Amino acid sequence: MPRKPNIEDEDIIAMYEKRMSYKEMMEQTGLSDRAIRNVIKKHNVDIRPIGQPRKHKVNEDFFKVWSDEMAWVLGILVTDGHINRSTHSIYFSQKDERILKLIATYMAADYVLMPIGTTKTTPTIVINSKEIKKDLELIGIKPNKSLTVQFPEVPERYLPSFIRGVIDGDGWVQNKGYVMNVTTASRSFADSLQKVFQSWKLKSEITIEKSQKGNYVYRIWVKGKQSITKLALIIYSNCDESCNYNKKERLTLWIKEMEANYYVEEN
Repeated sequence: MPRKPNIEDEDIIAMYEKRMSYKEMMEQTGLSDRAIRNVIKKHNVDIRPIGQPRKHKVNEDFFKVWSDEMAWVLGILVTDGHINRSTHSIYFSQKDERILKLIATYMAADYVLMPIGTTKTTPTIVINSKEIKKDLELIGIKPNKSLTVQFPEVPERYLPSFIRGVIDGDGWVQNKGYVMNVTTASRSFADSLQKVFQSWKLKSEITIEKSQKGNYVYRIWVKGKQSITKLALIIYSNCDESCNYNKKERLTLWIKEMEANYYVEEN
């Protein structure tokens, strides 16, 4: 039986880890039960005992109510996550496993890491939920989003946390703390993000490049000690551990100096 388009080994393993029946997996993948078992064996996944179904837990209402934690996770998903078109699987990939574990904690989800292989070397967790996928679509986040993703309507109260997630997901911060950029393939998202930076009175610009595949890549920049420091004060104002520590360290390099200069000027 031919495998359905867009079905990858990681999707089959995710279904298996979700305790989906072979019949359901055959319907969703187009593969025979033997072919499915071959995929599972190829990746050295433990074969589960028959007759003991179990579903990985997750808070399926997580994206229904805005919070700082939800906004941060959404920012990471929008920039560096993946929603499978054919299944109800959502993936988060991060080199820093602490962030993945924190996402799982916030979502009250079992910590299920995808197998590391030749094509997937970055730690990745999978969340399986039809309800969550539906809620994300209501927010405007859909599968194969990289070229067309829109900036979601984030309540102003949670915008700093969302932007922090965006930077943690696909942002780059210079080690000297003078420059930061976020990369996206969506022009609409780039324009909306720059408007947020401009509303915060930050020095910002967009540069455009062309990828090897011929798609345009947009980089939204924030430059200068003052703008970087102001950005840091905004996005870390209500943040404890929900951040990339390395990026936070670089973005906050000049806070003490700027505050000291402000104090001197005031006096």
